[in-house]
Amino acid sequence: MDESGGSGQPRPGNDESAEHHAAPATPAPDPAHPDEATPTDEPTMVVRRLDLPADDSTGDDATGDAGTGREVAGREGNGPEGTGPAEHGTEAEATEAKGSETQGSETHGTAEQGRKPQTTPDRAPTPAPDDHPHADTPAGDRTLAHSGLAKGRPPKRPREPGPGGGLLMGRPFGVPVYVAPSWFLVAALITWVFGGQLDRVLPELGAARYLVSLFFAVAFYASVLVHELAHTVAALRFKLPVRRIQLQFFGGVSEIEKEAETPGREFWLAFVGPLLSLVLSGLFYLALQPVEPGTVPGVLLAGLMISNLIVAAFNLLPGLPLDGGRMLRAVVWKITGRPMTGTIAAAWVGRALAVSVLIGLPLLTQSGALGSNAEDNVGMDTVMDALLAAILAAIIWTGAGNSLRMARLREHLPELRARNLTRRAVPVETDTPLSEALRRANAAGARALVVVDADGQPISLVREAAIVGVPEHRRPWVAVSGLAQDLTDGMRVSAELAGEDLLDALRATPATEYLVVEETGEIYGVLSAADVERAFVKAMARPS
Repeated sequence: MDESGGSGQPRPGNDESAEHHAAPATPAPDPAHPDEATPTDEPTMVVRRLDLPADDSTGDDATGDAGTGREVAGREGNGPEGTGPAEHGTEAEATEAKGSETQGSETHGTAEQGRKPQTTPDRAPTPAPDDHPHADTPAGDRTLAHSGLAKGRPPKRPREPGPGGGLLMGRPFGVPVYVAPSWFLVAALITWVFGGQLDRVLPELGAARYLVSLFFAVAFYASVLVHELAHTVAALRFKLPVRRIQLQFFGGVSEIEKEAETPGREFWLAFVGPLLSLVLSGLFYLALQPVEPGTVPGVLLAGLMISNLIVAAFNLLPGLPLDGGRMLRAVVWKITGRPMTGTIAAAWVGRALAVSVLIGLPLLTQSGALGSNAEDNVGMDTVMDALLAAILAAIIWTGAGNSLRMARLREHLPELRARNLTRRAVPVETDTPLSEALRRANAAGARALVVVDADGQPISLVREAAIVGVPEHRRPWVAVSGLAQDLTDGMRVSAELAGEDLLDALRATPATEYLVVEETGEIYGVLSAADVERAFVKAMARPS
């Protein structure tokens, strides 16, 4: 592991090249520093978590990169000479840069006035003592002074996940519970269907039967909430964070942000939901015993007993995304020792289950196997049964596919390491002209600028989009402080972050660049959110 001094001077070690780190603030030193280092060796922490990050990362500008033959992922070259094409900032950043020209233009020529001619853009400016340990060299590498915005749509800034999910109903156990807009649709559907059944059982109710049916819909989803709370309590018991519970069309979902660490915990985490539904069904059965069957309380209790029994039985079916599928995944995981194998098995069983529901449910209804007379199941009832089967099959099929994708995500997340994705940075003082700062960066093979105070402490990061917006002839008169974004606590990330912990840190403070520091507080370099996205896309493209 390389280390850097308080002012950001690199001391290359034996397993990380010097180009990672902040180069010295003095003009144009030898970037190799062959006689300063004491080799150290420190492992990189690997973190495994769920989630999601597609909506949190910066936008994709792969089209622009592909058009110029540049690499989409791994933005640094093999050594200080590998100063690959610069990442792209947002339109707002490019617009607010001093002296900005039209977006998408590229700068050419030397880094500042009076500098001797530079090598061609396809060749790096400085030889390297070591190879870069983690990135490939793009064919069209450019120095920081020659970087430009890709033609095409600029990427979006990373966004924090919104509260989303619908109407907030409360926070039991500290977990927010939302009711999705689709719930009101299914509540109306249950009210209508159950009201029709009440008309045959209790015709004396008249129009009031729909009020009773609405009460049943609310009570039924309260039972679903208890089912989901069982998953939530078990997850919290296993130290797994739960983002939220959402009641929606055809049930509810507990969004558990981490995967269980053992197959045993995965099994119990899935089983407690159907278990609670079975317990509720039993309680409603006991409450039904002293009640007259032909009354409103008797009909409601019988309906809740049967519905909870159906919920438990349906969720125990052995296919993802159902609880039974997660139990099957845990069993296969225990047998094979590989959670991915369990996910694949349970997901394909889930897809087979979806096809069975699509074909089998209407056939069972038509045959009278579900308790109704076959001759009564004609016309509108047949259409409703087919529609219900199609919706259930679609939910199961898509849920199984999503489970496979999320498993791939978990498998590849540990490959995202802040240390491997960090660009080497040059520390410069606030009044340093942009042309001089770029000269130092190109001489050191760096691709980022960190503004430091008189004591060498970092105070801001020069935005790459602002650099490319300044015409070359104005760079000697533009100070780097005018193009920098002040550092906040959230913009300082540890070089040891990896996987979901790294994505969480970036989501917590959306920005285009972050200062990467060692555990001692020393500058390690600058991390671009776009670099993280490209590395993630590249990792996800590889087969499991």
